[in-house]
Amino acid sequence: MKKTVIIISLLAATFGYAQVAIGKTSVSNSSVSLEFGNANRGIVLPWVTSAAAVTGAVDGTFIYDISDKKVKYRNNGAWVDLSVDATGVVDTTLQDSKTEQPNAKVVIGSNASSDTTPGILVLKDTDKVFILPKVASPHLNIVNPAAGMMAYDTVKKQIAVFNGTVWSFWKP
Repeated sequence: MKKTVIIISLLAATFGYAQVAIGKTSVSNSSVSLEFGNANRGIVLPWVTSAAAVTGAVDGTFIYDISDKKVKYRNNGAWVDLSVDATGVVDTTLQDSKTEQPNAKVVIGSNASSDTTPGILVLKDTDKVFILPKVASPHLNIVNPAAGMMAYDTVKKQIAVFNGTVWSFWKP
């Protein structure tokens, strides 16, 4: 038991202050906090019952609102719609039987152990960025996307969000 606690503590400390690559062996440069590989996959945002029910969200928070089936982000204290289309479809059966763990959280970056920012995944560094999964034409190449999925379209050079029915594209 003691060895297990030590190993978990070391892993937590290592990842708490590290750069993270998912689906690849390393990040592209020292300015990246979290980066994904190129495997025709996107990142699925946290599903919430409604944006209004989210308490303590800070600017820069991204969610998928299952009440109106839209991807939203927090900007200047208000939720901004990124989906445009409200005809999304979401099957919540995968999460309906789960019990929410309100204290579950992963922080990547400096001072991770003392971070109090609300969120599931918090990128704490002030000098590093998060890179969305890069996919050429995600609307064509992501097979069976999940509601609330985001990716960067390398062909159109736009952010792509999926509301469960259609993709919306945003030019950064």
